[in-house]
Amino acid sequence: MPRDIPVGNGQMLVTFDQHYRVRDLYFPHVGQENHAGGPCRFGVWAKLPGDNGDERRKERVYWSDDGWDTSLKYEYDTLATDVTMRHDAIQVELRCSDVVDFNRPVMVRRIEVVNLTEQEREVRLFHHHDFHMFGNKVGDTAYYDPQLRSVIHYRKNRYLMSCFYLDGEQQTDEYACGTAGFGGAEGTWRDAEDGKLGNNPVAQGAVDSTICVRATLPPGGMRVVYLVIGAGFSYDDMDTIHKFLHREGPQGSIDRTKAYWKLWLAASRTEVTPQDEGEPLEGAGLSSKVLDLFKRSLLLVRTQIDNDGAIIAANDSDIMQFSRDTYSYLWPRDGAFVADAMDAAGFPDVSRQFYRFCRDVLSHRGMFLHKYNPDGSPASSWHPWVDAKGRPQLPIQEDETALVVWALWRHFVRYRDIEFTRPMWVDLVRPAADFMVQFRDPDSKLPLPSYDLWEERYGVHAFTVATVYGGLKSAWQFAVCFGDTVRAKRYAQAAEEVREAFCKYMWSDEHGRFLRRIMPADQDRTARLMGDVFAGRVPQSQFQPGFSEALDDVGLGEDTEQESTPAVEYEQDDNIDASMFAIFALGLLPTDDERVVATMEKIEARLTVKTEVGGVARYEDDYYHQVTDDVENVPGNPWFICTLWMADYLIAKAKTVEELEPAKRYLEWVADRSLPSGVLAEQVHPQTNAPLSVSPLTWSHATVVATVVQYLAKLESLSPGGSADDSLARSVRGAGLAGADRTPTTVLEPVPEI
Repeated sequence: MPRDIPVGNGQMLVTFDQHYRVRDLYFPHVGQENHAGGPCRFGVWAKLPGDNGDERRKERVYWSDDGWDTSLKYEYDTLATDVTMRHDAIQVELRCSDVVDFNRPVMVRRIEVVNLTEQEREVRLFHHHDFHMFGNKVGDTAYYDPQLRSVIHYRKNRYLMSCFYLDGEQQTDEYACGTAGFGGAEGTWRDAEDGKLGNNPVAQGAVDSTICVRATLPPGGMRVVYLVIGAGFSYDDMDTIHKFLHREGPQGSIDRTKAYWKLWLAASRTEVTPQDEGEPLEGAGLSSKVLDLFKRSLLLVRTQIDNDGAIIAANDSDIMQFSRDTYSYLWPRDGAFVADAMDAAGFPDVSRQFYRFCRDVLSHRGMFLHKYNPDGSPASSWHPWVDAKGRPQLPIQEDETALVVWALWRHFVRYRDIEFTRPMWVDLVRPAADFMVQFRDPDSKLPLPSYDLWEERYGVHAFTVATVYGGLKSAWQFAVCFGDTVRAKRYAQAAEEVREAFCKYMWSDEHGRFLRRIMPADQDRTARLMGDVFAGRVPQSQFQPGFSEALDDVGLGEDTEQESTPAVEYEQDDNIDASMFAIFALGLLPTDDERVVATMEKIEARLTVKTEVGGVARYEDDYYHQVTDDVENVPGNPWFICTLWMADYLIAKAKTVEELEPAKRYLEWVADRSLPSGVLAEQVHPQTNAPLSVSPLTWSHATVVATVVQYLAKLESLSPGGSADDSLARSVRGAGLAGADRTPTTVLEPVPEI
């Protein structure tokens, strides 16, 4: 079930389902400690006009999943929801707006309650709280606090409070605290269904609560109700929130939060004006729907970023039904792409926190683990430390290490923040680059095997090789800037060796394209190389001069002649994979290289979904959320990031404005499949367009941002008077980094002067 209209401030994140029920409430980290155990129901009881007995029997609570016509959207250019709910049976309309205060962990909902009849009548609003403190329902307390006139849930140092306001004044008329999810008890929301609560003041253990406010509506008129949910570490924090709302008023919090996010969005360095709104170049050729999605994506991405730097993949706990785990983690790969997109759009403060986070969690070996919790601790993983035969292997996706270095260089080029970058060079770039240099086969020069970006396959992947090249080249450029000539030469040589090895081992004449993956045929040899890595040694070639003699000395040699430098044998995986876009995107080979062109053409031909839905799949016969076995027409479900990667390729190779048209169509495709709120899932159903897997997916929205920025930069460069260079290259020269944007033609080339 997709999560829609999330609101947050980097410390508190609240998400809703399609019935406008709070489904996730994260505090004090985005993505960590989900205090919402189940749906927090929202409902209305209304006195019906007339004395008809049948009408009287209809007087019950209508929860938000019971017959309401609901529209879930955002207010324009800000992080405030715009929700309309109408129920014809009780003749009530609700117009709601939710925010999480931009500076405090408190959610405020404004509810305009509209009477659709011409008679005065009473309406009661109920809100139910299925809170699980610390994410589990053991040992909680819920009680009504008369001083704060709120229901409070707490355990240890986690507190949540909830109350209503009517016309700006605090008013909670009824409440109930009780047992839920234990001994057959469903919860206090059942107590509310007759329109009344029993005012039970306290419950402990597995608990929930419900609160009620009563409002008398004039004929055809309305009243304004506010719902407040605050979070903190102590009772004093609850008291502070109470005093803040008493001083500022709930509407004051809403108004200042709306203003803040409009101000934040206006800081973007990318000016966007729809084609049909005037002459400015920025945005020309893109529809208002695409550009609105661009701005909405910036705001949505920010909701998924913790203030301490973790960029969370997604916060949709429904995925737990399938795997008993969530997407509420930082994957360094996803984070690097997101940080780069935010940098490109003009939000360097967001990415700086991410790079600080990465510096702090980098392992002593110079590599990143699979994924991390928002507080920086290692997260759950399914990658083993040994293979099926017990041979050692690193449980990593090496692209994650490489991409952080790649993205950090691009950040440095754009913003020239030398004071920030200095410790990053010492504590992050150097150890990560040294690891990438060492974590290679000493004979083929390719990276050693690791897991792919889809987290499914072990081997040497085209995507990973491209990222390692991009990471090493970026590290070389950093070394040049910081005057470290020894490391500069080492990283440059390794990058060039990786490029040459990629072309040698991963091009297939038989298929006329690159291969997505190869696997060393001699697994025992690979295990020995991994053993060197585990021991902290540089992997040594068994074919180097003197190696056989050394084996003989310890009785391990064989009576056979060995070539000094034989080619390493690899097994081939010929499945077409959209991730091979990285070959050009990370500079491993030029966009116009005939091998790149052939590979991308085959990706588009084979992975385009041949239904009315369209879009681009990940790879052939993708099993994840697979809905049909018609692999010929539906190689997999269309993913937003894969579809946008094809747009990136078309943008990169365009030589005229007219040649940008196919890329624009892909952008329009993505915008057309967003929810009315602008939220994008991970993928869509190949026959119905329904969102699949988690939503919003941070990577999907960041890719929209990155692709739109690339489109606008290319449009400018191809227009009369525009520069033929991309914006990043201009930033390099503008920063005075002469030569730092050039790829070395030979490892003996002198290190460029700054």
